[in-house]
Amino acid sequence: MDAALKSDGAQPQHRNHEIRKRGPISTARQMVVHGGPYPLLAVSGEQGSAKTVLSKILRALIDPNAAPVRTAPREERDLFIAAGNGHLLAFDNLSDLPAWVSDALCRLASGGSFAVRQLYTDRDEVLFQAARPIILNGIEDVITRPDLADRAIFLTLPHLHEQRRRVEKEIWCDFESAHPHILGALLDAASHGLRALPEVRLEQLPRMADFALWATACETAFYSAGGFLHAYKANRWSAIEDVVEADPVAARIRDIMAERTMWSGNASGRLRRAQTPLRALGIEITFAREGRAGTRTIRMRASRTKPTRTTVSNRQQRLRH
Repeated sequence: MDAALKSDGAQPQHRNHEIRKRGPISTARQMVVHGGPYPLLAVSGEQGSAKTVLSKILRALIDPNAAPVRTAPREERDLFIAAGNGHLLAFDNLSDLPAWVSDALCRLASGGSFAVRQLYTDRDEVLFQAARPIILNGIEDVITRPDLADRAIFLTLPHLHEQRRRVEKEIWCDFESAHPHILGALLDAASHGLRALPEVRLEQLPRMADFALWATACETAFYSAGGFLHAYKANRWSAIEDVVEADPVAARIRDIMAERTMWSGNASGRLRRAQTPLRALGIEITFAREGRAGTRTIRMRASRTKPTRTTVSNRQQRLRH
């Protein structure tokens, strides 16, 4: 797996250099842990970049199933029923992600529950409770809400040249031969992580702190220390920029605060969802009520480091790496 996802020499600030090598491996190591919380692996890439095959291989490695990938759930009940019948969920060829699916995936990744009335009764209910690792794949990044983006590792697969394309039957034949060795290596890394975890200390805990600690504990079984956390932070920073780009309100605030350090005005409900990713870019938003009428106001303050604005050319350059 490591060789197949070998780094292409991109610069450290781009999310698709080391994360292409370490991301799936670190996520797979977390998948073998019982109970979560689990990061989502969000795989994107153009047509024919082997997104579905990668999803199937990871599912076959950790949690073999007759239907390794599936379409997006139609309702939350379907999602938790699927979680009750498998350890790893892989959703294939997604074009978008409705808000309710995004919220449900957040709960499922961190550990959540779903209750429905039991059939043929008036008072009894059935409770579904689970925490599951999740893979999403699609041509574009379908995660646009910051709460789900904070729980995800983003992987953009490169274009697959025709001379490197293989028949899927051959791929699976090679995988079946390598499967015991790959799984054994993951379990060796997990064993190494269990020994090292009590001694792991991080200067700052990121979101998905349990995953960051576990991946850091395991990485020295394969790599030198510190590489995963560097790649993970770069991946999250790039994801924050993409979330801001996808939100017209957040993007406009970033542009406004690039030219000033303070702004105040009337409050808007949409700003609360943009609050977290903008804080990561150095823009602090506070909400208050002022005057006798209790008028809701907001104040925005930019740090000395000016908020960055990702240009189209910079974005295209990042995606090429």
